[in-house]
Amino acid sequence: MKHILVVLTFLSIACNPVDNLLEESLQLVDQNATKETKALYINLKKMSGTGVMFGHQDDLAYGYHWMDEAGRSDVKEASGSYPAVYGWDVGDISDEQRNLDGIDFEKMKNFMKLGYERGGVISISWHMVNPVTMGDPWDYVETLPGVLPGGEAHELFKSWLDNFAEFSLSLKGEQGELIPIIFRPYHEHNGDWFWWGKGANTEEDYIALWRFTVEYLRDEKRVHNLLWAFSPDRSRMDINSFKEDYFYGYPGDEYVDIIGFDNYWDVGHPANETDPGTQQENFVRSLTYTAQIADSLNKVFALTETGTEALPVNTIWSERFLAALTANEWTRKTTYMLTWRNANFEKENRDHYYASFEGHPTQEDFKKFKEHEFILFEDELPDMYTIKNE
Repeated sequence: MKHILVVLTFLSIACNPVDNLLEESLQLVDQNATKETKALYINLKKMSGTGVMFGHQDDLAYGYHWMDEAGRSDVKEASGSYPAVYGWDVGDISDEQRNLDGIDFEKMKNFMKLGYERGGVISISWHMVNPVTMGDPWDYVETLPGVLPGGEAHELFKSWLDNFAEFSLSLKGEQGELIPIIFRPYHEHNGDWFWWGKGANTEEDYIALWRFTVEYLRDEKRVHNLLWAFSPDRSRMDINSFKEDYFYGYPGDEYVDIIGFDNYWDVGHPANETDPGTQQENFVRSLTYTAQIADSLNKVFALTETGTEALPVNTIWSERFLAALTANEWTRKTTYMLTWRNANFEKENRDHYYASFEGHPTQEDFKKFKEHEFILFEDELPDMYTIKNE
């Protein structure tokens, strides 16, 4: 009888793909992640290869013509749906009421809850003030020795992590459950613009910073609603040695849930003088290589930040983004793409926007992009927070 039970148990596991995915979820950075957070991860894995979610930074807070108007969204007004992924930033959470983009933190919480209750996915980045110099995030000087344990700014740095822990644990849905967050700290670390960046600091210190942050928030503050996304910048990775370059500062498999990268470089960045055809080829190659890295590590892959400022090509969504995302079996494993913010309500900076808005020349192409079967906006999402047997 014992042998029969063993066989039946084996068959049950072998025949139930959801159980297999549950086993994979045990590889999460946080073994004690909430059930909704585990479900989000599992559903992201299930989505790989079937569709890519479209995301936009600060989507509900402001747009090209407006700021702080309830219910508005440039993406919705241009396409008919809210984005599937909402990007937010907690820069200035150290001691300010508003973040570095002027969004009140209490309002940000409400925006996150609205997106989550409609079924959307929430992502948070952190343009952190330099804890040593108190300069802005772009105060590019050696900083990490002063931030790590024993450093002169370590206790201050921990107090900012405390603020973030309190913020994260206050994000709750209608049933009191913690809202899952894709957390993407210390991004673009292989660049030379942020204080945590390459050149000003050693690779070893960056890894120590990441690991300390994980362990402090997870183990000390017991924040269990985070998925951890790693996101170097494409412009600092040679396309011909991409897979080697990608792992600069990688903190280890046990400290990363989502393999991502930020790519403005191959989609029309003004500093990239390569011809558009080669840029598109390199965009496909970079997506392919990162997807292959994620697959080799059994992790989720995402294009964690991207876009072309001011959308200079009317067919940019179909000819650049859709074409790359559907180019091959690997690029199709992208689970989401997050475009940057539409900040053009600032009259002195009228070209800082990355998503279409109503009346923009790219709107018709954006609608076609949205209607493509492979592209998912919020109105097309499955339940991302429940594990369902299939």
